[in-house]
Amino acid sequence: MATGQVSEMRQRQPARWGRNLLLLAVLLVVALTAWSWTRLRVTARTNTALAAQTGCLCRFAAGRSLASCEADPAVKRDWVGLHQDAAARSLTASVPLLASQTARWSPETGCVMDGWKD
Repeated sequence: MATGQVSEMRQRQPARWGRNLLLLAVLLVVALTAWSWTRLRVTARTNTALAAQTGCLCRFAAGRSLASCEADPAVKRDWVGLHQDAAARSLTASVPLLASQTARWSPETGCVMDGWKD
């Protein structure tokens, strides 16, 4: 093997190591996500239900603005977004790809979660 070929191979090795490390990191993230997916979904569903219920009460019972309710520590949760439907008097809390819960306001019953029965 010529000296030029050996030095060329040595120059390509760092790029190969970097690519392999990146692939290993991606595989590790995928494996950890798959391993904890059920726990993530349960946590997300619980947080969205709490945020939807509390946000609904804040928005429709207390009459505060959505921005004011989003800033409230009782409503604000990691990764949870709030969306209102003023015509239906409902508030939906969601975590992308994991969970979504909706609470609807009625003067007779207050805020009731969609799909939940007592």
